[in-house]
Amino acid sequence: MNNKPPNILILMTDQQRQDCLGCAGHSVLKTPNLDRIAATGTRFTEATTVSPVCMPARASFVNSLYPHNHGMWWNSGEMPPDDPTMFHLLKEAGYFNAHIGKAHYYVHEGVTDHLKNREPYMRARGFDYIHETTGPFATLVTRSYMTDEWERKGERLYRAFKDDYASRQVITARPSPLSVEDYSDSYVGRKAVEFIESYDKNQPVCLFVGFGGPHDPWDAPGEYAAMYEPSSIPPPIPPSEHFKSLPKHVQTRPDLTPNESLTPEIIRAIRANYYGNISLIDDWIGKILQAAARKGWDDNLMVVFWSDHGELLGDHGRTMKCTFHESSVRVPLVLSWPGVIPHNVTSDALAEIIDVFPTVADLLGLDIPTRCLGKSLTPLFANPDCPLRDFQLSEIAVAVWNGVRNTMIGNRKYKYADDEQGTGYMLFNLEADPDEQRNLIADPEARDLENILREELLKRLLEAQYTM
Repeated sequence: MNNKPPNILILMTDQQRQDCLGCAGHSVLKTPNLDRIAATGTRFTEATTVSPVCMPARASFVNSLYPHNHGMWWNSGEMPPDDPTMFHLLKEAGYFNAHIGKAHYYVHEGVTDHLKNREPYMRARGFDYIHETTGPFATLVTRSYMTDEWERKGERLYRAFKDDYASRQVITARPSPLSVEDYSDSYVGRKAVEFIESYDKNQPVCLFVGFGGPHDPWDAPGEYAAMYEPSSIPPPIPPSEHFKSLPKHVQTRPDLTPNESLTPEIIRAIRANYYGNISLIDDWIGKILQAAARKGWDDNLMVVFWSDHGELLGDHGRTMKCTFHESSVRVPLVLSWPGVIPHNVTSDALAEIIDVFPTVADLLGLDIPTRCLGKSLTPLFANPDCPLRDFQLSEIAVAVWNGVRNTMIGNRKYKYADDEQGTGYMLFNLEADPDEQRNLIADPEARDLENILREELLKRLLEAQYTM
């Protein structure tokens, strides 16, 4: 083991499913560079997000709390500037913290001028260098260093982007009008490479790279839009044949109701474009790793790869996220560090994204802050089958629907979800029904199981210091 503190590279995608990795056994998608990270580290095959929507998940990742602890249940508000984060701890340990790409720690749509005006907030959150961009849709109304570059290349470029997005009022998939070079994920990847190449400080660095893709609107550019043939794309999980026999309170939930406008052709096109965007990001991750190797970092480089939540991609007749179905809550999570983290290992431990903070602290020999509710994954590096927790926890309150708080617990065998009134609406035996086709919430024979899982949910919430 190298006695020098490692440089840290945190690679994040937005809205990437757990199964969308070549190393996860995907039948079509190719991700050679992400596979290489997994081959040199440990991949957590059952990792979940603590909230299947952007801002709560991102807030939780950096402070190792659940939405019910930090109060952000939806894409609104922002954490206090002095809220302790992983980056504060790293800064105290001597790290130079850099952020490139999407952060989404505050509401981008509320910024009417330029993201550079929020750099004091980002510095207060623990970053020393900030080159922030927005996600796809927020770029319509929020300027950044990326849009500055587009404008320098000519008004037509930014105008073409805005006109294209303004016309995407229905669910569709088509190539971006931007070139591969100008596409937002290419911009983020290129800036990360440039940062690594120019870094000359005599202190270890933690570089957070936030890609905006493969988040909808499914607009991969150029050759990446044509990389995967829609006819070869595996089909989605169909809507349940039993859905219309479920209680009315389940049938009328916006997060469970199938979208009847989604045709097989649209779903195949969406999936093919989504895969193309992931391949573009994978190519840039390869270039980032090459830049780190040229810098001499690769022998002592800790890499974390994760995503904030998944994407339904037509599963259950829906797209995007905001539901507790497996394809929405399960996310990729890989950690590597040569000589410290075992290589080419998979663990099915019930990891959560809030476990990364205490794990990084533990690996660096730093004291884990007492308020962290995530668990260090380091015992699993010695024993991948070491028990971590009995149930994973995830939460959301979708403001644009009804704002009601919803909470889920799940493990490899069962899943249960209810709302803030305690009304259960999701109960699955995942062992017997991994595609979640038979919701047992109204099944008299599953009543005892529902009661048991409701008790487990209450226990889990108490353990996680739940407050209203």
